[in-house]
Amino acid sequence: MTLTAFKISEDERVLLPVAIGLDGFILSHTAEPLDIPSQEDVDAWLPPRNPRIPYTVEPGGEPITMGNLPRNDVYHALLKKYMDESMESAKKVIAEVYDEYGKLTGRKYGSLTECYRCSDAKYLAVSMGAWSGDIMNAVDRLRDEGYPIGLLRIRYIRPFPEEDISGWVNGMKGVIIFDRDYSAGMGGILAGELSGLIPSNTSFEGVLAGIGGFDVSADEFKAIMRDFVDKVEREGLVRIRKYWYIPKVEG
Repeated sequence: MTLTAFKISEDERVLLPVAIGLDGFILSHTAEPLDIPSQEDVDAWLPPRNPRIPYTVEPGGEPITMGNLPRNDVYHALLKKYMDESMESAKKVIAEVYDEYGKLTGRKYGSLTECYRCSDAKYLAVSMGAWSGDIMNAVDRLRDEGYPIGLLRIRYIRPFPEEDISGWVNGMKGVIIFDRDYSAGMGGILAGELSGLIPSNTSFEGVLAGIGGFDVSADEFKAIMRDFVDKVEREGLVRIRKYWYIPKVEG
């Protein structure tokens, strides 16, 4: 994502910084072989930055405002409006950049989201970050047992992939969202972001897990998702805004 971040950020339709989230310990303390594109391919695909974009500061030039305190309050509102427009434009730019990157490397990634085994799913798990691989493993094992579940992995939280998410959750019988974060007084941040897109006649559960850094295994994900599907099949419509998954502590 680092290489694509430069191309997305410096596109004149965007001109916004890109922040890449990295799972602490899960990824930062992991070693594995990497297959990276050659320097020549990267240089050909990622051109040098144009130093005059987005602007230059020149003595006697046009006045500009640096930071978040413009000389006129209306300019502040305009700044936020332009940022919002750039965020919306970024959706198209991200899709274009990942299509180009796929042609360069032969690796195909989703743009804003990636949906795994979703085409015939009746239930949908939603996650973001490194533990999505473990959830995919759990989905495969549940499929082997006859559970029609898929995984929607959120790759970009901003711009918010509203269209992608709505397209997948509509028609689902149930949606379970995994959060490794907590907004005090509310619950999982991802669940809060998505709750407005889940139809009122669709079962929903927000799961808070791994808070504090403890690992959640594929076996545990499997059990949580299986219990959710079984509960919906047994009881009908279920709406649970937050469920804390905390394993028992020995001793």
